[in-house]
Amino acid sequence: MHNCQELCGTGPRIAWNQAESGCYAARAVERVLVLNASYEPLNVCSLRRAHVLVWKGKAEILERHSRPLRSATTNFDRPNVIRLKTYVRVPRGVTRRISRRVLFARDGWQCAYCGSGSNRLTLDHIVPRSRGGTSVWENVVTSCAPCNHSKGDRLLEETSMRLRTTPRPPTPVLFIRLTTEQIPDVWRTYLPGLAA
Repeated sequence: MHNCQELCGTGPRIAWNQAESGCYAARAVERVLVLNASYEPLNVCSLRRAHVLVWKGKAEILERHSRPLRSATTNFDRPNVIRLKTYVRVPRGVTRRISRRVLFARDGWQCAYCGSGSNRLTLDHIVPRSRGGTSVWENVVTSCAPCNHSKGDRLLEETSMRLRTTPRPPTPVLFIRLTTEQIPDVWRTYLPGLAA
């Protein structure tokens, strides 16, 4: 029998399972899809947070796992998808910070000019910063290094290059896809526009 402190260390108190070795080992955090009252996807939260929202009456369970959550005396439904009972206004003026990972995912990991999926992707400002362009979602695109180099600090009108799509701010579904390793099949009904 191993010493539990040697194997598990002393970390924060989280959900524990007894492993075959007799030691209690941490289990991966289960994720739950959170929908607004209008069924619009908002985000992903931990199983614990989802259970608290349901228990306090702030959310209802739309999809549940087959195995329950258990306490010493009671079984509870284990949520997989929850819907808030009151509508949460999502401010449209507040946009998330631009990151390369989210930008590349928004553009399908392809150059916005030529469609190349090369591993040398860069961020390009459609209206260059040297020409007064800002770092907003509508002005940045994924570009391969050759296209970025040939465009330089010129405007699109000054080149023969064209955008394949109009850049827009990413949807909440994109952020959900990026924060969850694998999207459960039961979530796909609630995530419009999710590529398989």
